[in-house]
Amino acid sequence: MKRIWMSILISAALAAGAFTGCASAATTSSSAASASASAPMSMSASMESSQSSTENLAPVTDGQNVPETMDEFTDRDLQQEADLTSAKEITVKSGEDVTITEEGVYVLSGTAENSTIVVNADDTAKVQLVLNGLTVTNDSAPAIYVASSDKVFVTTASGTTNTLTVKNAFAYSADEKADAAIFSKDDLVLNGKGTLVISSSDNGIAGNDDVKVTGGTYEITAAGHGIKGNDSVAIANGTFTINAETDGIHSVNDEDQSKGYVYIADGTFNLKTASDGIEGDAFVKINGGTFTIEAEEGIEGSYIQINNGVIGIDATDDGINASVKSNVYNTALEINGGDITVNMAQGDTDALDSNGSLVINGGTVKINAQFAFDFVTKGELNGGTVTVNGEQVTQITESMMGGQGGMGGRGGMGSSGAAPSGMSGDPRSGKSASA
Repeated sequence: MKRIWMSILISAALAAGAFTGCASAATTSSSAASASASAPMSMSASMESSQSSTENLAPVTDGQNVPETMDEFTDRDLQQEADLTSAKEITVKSGEDVTITEEGVYVLSGTAENSTIVVNADDTAKVQLVLNGLTVTNDSAPAIYVASSDKVFVTTASGTTNTLTVKNAFAYSADEKADAAIFSKDDLVLNGKGTLVISSSDNGIAGNDDVKVTGGTYEITAAGHGIKGNDSVAIANGTFTINAETDGIHSVNDEDQSKGYVYIADGTFNLKTASDGIEGDAFVKINGGTFTIEAEEGIEGSYIQINNGVIGIDATDDGINASVKSNVYNTALEINGGDITVNMAQGDTDALDSNGSLVINGGTVKINAQFAFDFVTKGELNGGTVTVNGEQVTQITESMMGGQGGMGGRGGMGSSGAAPSGMSGDPRSGKSASA
């Protein structure tokens, strides 16, 4: 159980922070890529415009904020069809890598083995890869590898199924660690109206920076994480079926503890994992969606805020666990809305577990567990409907006897007292969304 026994809540304040182009350079290792000025698909999109992330930010007492709406995403992020006016068509071939060096839209199709689509463009370039019935099976390398760009869009064409497979252990240099079927060193956006099927010997989709998903259907089987973003994973919508041997959706940043967060606005999620269903070390914020999670721990992060959604969790350790993973954010579990059901296995398990504060302000929470609540500083039930093993409760109390979070037990301060710092709003500074 990922629990730190302590009698104080660690908290800190975070200071509020802050497409064109046509395809002209796509090559294969033997110049075998075929090109066409137009593509046989009816897909269109308007030019993008960046949305401001300074709107709809709820102030909180310690100065921490998180976007209230869709400020994580630009207009182009949210477009589910590509503008193919100047697109270039490429058919993959076995044993040949495809290298893209310039900004533009590239339509990829065909079936190949041991072929990697490499994006190695200028750090200001935006590259869009449209998967139009693409199947790539590799022994030990990513199917799509972004070495350099400003941002890469991976868009599944409407009505298509695209399959990316890596069968064996990844072979990569120590400084690259390209360990996913889709791996990006820079910002990555996945969208579209088609289906992407991934089978990976390590991670399914991984990025060193931000990973965003705004649409599409994803079926991921991974020996590592399903979707991993070093700085963040932000999801606007989509349908996800993830079977992973570690986490389903994962964001951890060891170098900057203000990053490594998960933000979900909507979508349908079926997550079956050996570790966490969703983990964001800095924070996890859920504004909506439908979730079916089978995992050791359903949701884990330093600051967890659930505002809406239908969430069903079957867990063997903690159902929802706010643990001390960041020295920047409050350790707290805050439920403001939604319909949440947590079913726990027998043993030393907790349905709602916080190494800091546990506050329920609204929503419907149904718990079936031997131990329903575990918190360190404060437990408050200010609104909503909470039932434990079929009986409605009117206050949050510790499930096990003990003192104030000391080594002898999991005690807490009971269900009274003022709301903890930062619980009335959002845990991080907004940031501008760039195209």
